[in-house]
Amino acid sequence: MKKLYFLLPFVLLACKSNTTVGDKSSKETSKPIEITYKVQETEVSDFLKYLSSDELEGRETGTRGIEKAAVFLEDFLKTNNVKPYFKTYRDTLTNFKLPAFNIVGVIEGTDPVLKKEFVVLSAHYDHIGLEKKKQDDVINNGANDDASGVTAVAQMAKYFTETKSNKRSILVVFFAGEEKGLLGSKSLVQKLKSQDFNLYAQLNIEMIGVPMKRDYLAYITGFDKSNMAEKINQYTGKNTIGFLPKEAEYKLFYRSDNFSFYEAFKKPCQSISTFDFENFEFYHHVSDEFKVMDIPHMTAFIQEFLPAVTKMADTPTEEITMK
Repeated sequence: MKKLYFLLPFVLLACKSNTTVGDKSSKETSKPIEITYKVQETEVSDFLKYLSSDELEGRETGTRGIEKAAVFLEDFLKTNNVKPYFKTYRDTLTNFKLPAFNIVGVIEGTDPVLKKEFVVLSAHYDHIGLEKKKQDDVINNGANDDASGVTAVAQMAKYFTETKSNKRSILVVFFAGEEKGLLGSKSLVQKLKSQDFNLYAQLNIEMIGVPMKRDYLAYITGFDKSNMAEKINQYTGKNTIGFLPKEAEYKLFYRSDNFSFYEAFKKPCQSISTFDFENFEFYHHVSDEFKVMDIPHMTAFIQEFLPAVTKMADTPTEEITMK
């Protein structure tokens, strides 16, 4: 997640209480669609372990570490039959001095009309690289930020290619340059706007590596900007999304790649997270490593979201709307 250094005192001093006083969430639920597909915990673990490994040297945009990550993501998309959206999977950033790439794939919708509309599933695969001061561990592995989100999006992409349950087309995006100022998403939206890209909604996944101690699974940024939270809860039949007061206080809606898309398209474009400023001490820290990630939680998170992303991709009308 971009530029949250000013939040570190709050992270370190945050109250450890389990209370959710002050939180509000949509309580409306409905029977979700049945999903028989099962997300495999071993696949979640293996994917996250490599993407956050020391070999990738913290995945800073423009470095050899993120180049290795790009190859890894390209190979994953190709292996799982996600086609390149452009001529190749690589979308070159137009606003960064060194060679840098978003990785962009597409899963064409199955409906001849609805496939012209797109749901964007996204996460940023860059991080902050190597620590400049001398110390025993200098690699900012970025397991939670945001290899966890990339892992979730990758598993959702695999789900759609195997089930072919998306009537709308799915744009799968792994952004570079998020930590440099949302550069990857800013670059991509300009290209998509020039193509008259028909966006329905964007679900951006940011820092979901550890669970919250709340009565909902995750929170959404910009809770009141659309009815996305309400609809996700209807689609899952659970209290999946809630309102986190600190999200509104720190204006997190504007601090991740969803904002670039919202600013360009004025459509529901929001981020989902389980980092609540109380459950993870290692934001932008060398200890943000694979070993502190909760793989069962991540697997359950992805599984719970499958009915939601499926309904987003196949409802005959645009049910998720701006307020």
